Amino acid sequence: MLNYIFNKITYAFLVLLGVVTIIFFLFNVMPADPAKMMLGDRDDETQLKLINAKYHFDKPLSKQFLYYLNDLSPISFHDSSPNYPSSKEILSAKSFVVIVKKPYLRKSFYQKNVYVTDLIDDAFPNTIVLALTSISFALFIGVPLGVLAAFYKDKIADKIISIVSVLGMSLPSFLAAVLIGYIFAYKLGWFNITGSLFVLDDLGEHQNLSLQNLILPLLTLGIRPLAVIVNLTRNALIDELSSDYVLLAQSKGLSMLYVIVFHSLKNSMTSVVTAASGWFAGMLSGAVFVEYIFGWNGLGKLLVDALISVDFPLVMGIILVISTCFIIINILVDLIYVWLDPRVKIG
Repeated sequence: MLNYIFNKITYAFLVLLGVVTIIFFLFNVMPADPAKMMLGDRDDETQLKLINAKYHFDKPLSKQFLYYLNDLSPISFHDSSPNYPSSKEILSAKSFVVIVKKPYLRKSFYQKNVYVTDLIDDAFPNTIVLALTSISFALFIGVPLGVLAAFYKDKIADKIISIVSVLGMSLPSFLAAVLIGYIFAYKLGWFNITGSLFVLDDLGEHQNLSLQNLILPLLTLGIRPLAVIVNLTRNALIDELSSDYVLLAQSKGLSMLYVIVFHSLKNSMTSVVTAASGWFAGMLSGAVFVEYIFGWNGLGKLLVDALISVDFPLVMGIILVISTCFIIINILVDLIYVWLDPRVKIG
């Protein structure tokens, strides 16, 4: 088990290092001058020199990359005490200082003197809430419908559920967002087309929780994974019901529904977990259209805004956060496999 965890952490570290390397060189080989982008209309020769020296833009690209890695590392090494938002000195000598800190993603180019981590911290909880509720909606509705379709295989209920699931899988999220927004917001007037989880009151002084603003983006994001989960649950259960242990359980007088719920369902959930984890990870990054259409202040909308304003540090920071989430989710899914199916070996 310890070997497995060590291997996974090593693999995660190498993948993350690869992502950091790609995005750094991708965004730093562009002809734009980052110092001028940071200063905007306030740029002058003195300020440009200060910014170039502070962020090492005047150094070769290879050295800039090492400085960027040092900023990202929780433990970093410096010639003198650095100016980070939050850090703690753990070792000090004449020629160097060692500190421990949160990964430093630098400051936004577009929003002056605002740290990238602060912008991501504000948006990330909204994306997590939207992704979790959407995948929960898909699982809580999709798995029972899949069980129902498998139980009534080739009957009218199975055919209706299968047809609806195919239609759901073929509906793109951006089109679903437009249709759902048009029907429920414009035509029926039940919900607002745009809105976040927390909204300001009429006086603009306090933020209030507004769960109704979650419903439309939740439905939009949840439709496609729901359809996939229905189909996967149905097919996996039908395969599982042909196993010998199912015939043995039935011969003992147990009903088919009891066998499905208490025996076969757990064994057939591996493919469902794989799909659900993939969709959940994708929601952390692929909800761009949905968040933008519904004005949901999450990572997807923040990423679009950063790209429009050519805010490279913010774009790089969001990509790193999303990549880290993918890696963590993959590790958790591997552990869930072992719980669902003891035949899966860790190694």
